[in-house]
Amino acid sequence: MTSHAERPLLFLDVDGPLLPFGEDPQRAPGATAADSRLARLTCEVGSRLAALPCELVWATTWEDEANAEIAPRIGLPRLPVVSWPDPSDGHEREDQWFGLCWKTQTLVNWAGGRPFAWVDDEITDADREWVSTHHSGQALLHHVESYRGLADDDFAALDQWFRAL
Repeated sequence: MTSHAERPLLFLDVDGPLLPFGEDPQRAPGATAADSRLARLTCEVGSRLAALPCELVWATTWEDEANAEIAPRIGLPRLPVVSWPDPSDGHEREDQWFGLCWKTQTLVNWAGGRPFAWVDDEITDADREWVSTHHSGQALLHHVESYRGLADDDFAALDQWFRAL
């Protein structure tokens, strides 16, 4: 990497990776209110994300609300936000045909050939295959279990991938 402007991107989903939800299949069910989920956000997560050698970008349905609600709680500055286009019938049919997450094509377009990693709980092998065919740069699509959120092994995998570029 030669400059900050050329740093790879890290597309961040909120629900699942940063705000775990659902139940661990290995544990007994428990109730979690939305407010208590936000209270679980820590500056440690923010500092670990900020320490990665990349440019952080919100890739979430929270859109700019992630800057208002999530970033301050985890000690991050305002981040760029991916704006989701209104879905077209053709785009939705193509996503269904290929079995893609609805975010995949937009993120590839947003990256514009730059290397990127994407953390999300909706990523599948179909997304990985589509990105490898349609994205000219390197990409890591990293699935995070929605009940667990980002954990030590996820941060290690991201750090290793970014440093190997």
